[in-house]
Amino acid sequence: MNQKFHHKSIKEIEEEYELELPHIIETIKKEQAKLILLQFPEKMKPYAMRIANELELLTGAKFLIWLGNCWGACDIPQYDEKRIPIDLIIQFGHSNWNYKGTRAIFR
Repeated sequence: MNQKFHHKSIKEIEEEYELELPHIIETIKKEQAKLILLQFPEKMKPYAMRIANELELLTGAKFLIWLGNCWGACDIPQYDEKRIPIDLIIQFGHSNWNYKGTRAIFR
């Protein structure tokens, strides 16, 4: 893997992608989520650990990173809910869903 990915700061990553970290942090706190699954498209996966570490530092929550394929916003990771009690799934790199003011949060 290219070493340039490992050394980018969150600010540098945000120059390339709209991470919406304040909104994500607000949602995590509002939902009182303790275990969160992060899903990234291929081009963002090199930044996954850096983003997860930043979110963990700012929220105190624990994060898992989905390393499977991600083909779009409708490609929700399939996992064993009884074995892994995930409180929230956050997808990065997708366009906003327009549901006339409602927001889908999957549990």
